[in-house]
Order: sequence, then structure tokens, then C-alpha cells
Amino acid sequence: MESSNLDKLVIIGDRVLIKPKSQSDKTKSGLFLPPGVQDKEKVQSGYILKVGPGYPLPSPSEDYDEPWKQADEKIKYIPLQVKEGDLALFLQKGAFEVIYNEEKYFIVPQHSILMVERDEALFT
Repeated sequence: MESSNLDKLVIIGDRVLIKPKSQSDKTKSGLFLPPGVQDKEKVQSGYILKVGPGYPLPSPSEDYDEPWKQADEKIKYIPLQVKEGDLALFLQKGAFEVIYNEEKYFIVPQHSILMVERDEALFT
């Protein structure tokens, strides 16, 4: 997949863009699953490709009480716990499925992510 295509996307707020992990079409015991069964699972997994800026913080009110003070336009955020490259387990119920360049992705709010597996070697 070309990363230049994903560079055009901007993820808003506390959401992340997840590429679903390809899952096996058969069970551990060897039974083949019909198409669509994996999509109906309550918990899905995938790799985090892009992360939003986080939760916006309200501006302090004392900055605006003096008319000669310039309003600070820069918004501050509380960053998210997840990072790009993490393998995430998330609730399907809270995710939004999108198709971008004929690829399936999920946009998931951070509160729908149950757990991540992080390979620290990716970040060093």
C-alpha cells in the first residue's frame, strides 16, 4: 500500500485509522467459515496506521478577559495512548467501516480500543 495515499488523510480528535488484520477463514479445529462471519465478530483486530491529535483542552478563560490581549489560536490536546504501528483489539460496535482506494479500514474512537500490542523495536 502506498503511504502517500494515506498521507492525504487527516484523522480528527480521539480517533484512529485501523487496517483490519487478515483473519483465517477456518477455525482452530479445521472447520471452514462462510464469508462474512469474521466481519460480525464483536471484537476485531488490526494495525493502527494513523492517530488523531487527541482530546482538545478548553482554553483558559483568563486569557480572554483583557481586551488588549491577543487570543491564542493554538489548540492544545491531550495525546492518545495508542501509537502508529500498534496492533489493536477494538469493539466492532464502536468502529466505522470505510473504503478508501478500494481498501477496507476502520475509524475507531480511542474508547472503543480494548488493548494494544506494541513492538517497541518499531519506535527506536
